[in-house]
Amino acid sequence: MDPSDALTPADRPDRAASTRLIKQIRGETLVALKLVYPAALQADALLRSLLALFPQLEWDHYRKDLAYLLEKGYLRQVWADQSGAPRHARWRQRWFRLTSAGVEVADRCIADPAVEL
Repeated sequence: MDPSDALTPADRPDRAASTRLIKQIRGETLVALKLVYPAALQADALLRSLLALFPQLEWDHYRKDLAYLLEKGYLRQVWADQSGAPRHARWRQRWFRLTSAGVEVADRCIADPAVEL
């Protein structure tokens, strides 16, 4: 049985809105990083910039989106060896930059149904 079958018709629009919000947050993350490409941004700075668009965005949720974009190959973690930053830094302190695949999605050269631009 599909878990969505247990939802009442009144619950389904909320689920669709939640799914769309996730896609939009992922897309705006790529757009923000595209603005500074090939440079990187720290996760905390990304979150703070997205709070202007998504005031209800919480860190735990956003960390999952960053992890997802990493696994998709759209982001890459950047390590600043010169700064002495530990390789196991907290998520908020980690730096991220777009990969070539991330640039292609941000530029709308390729489509991804899990990212809304």
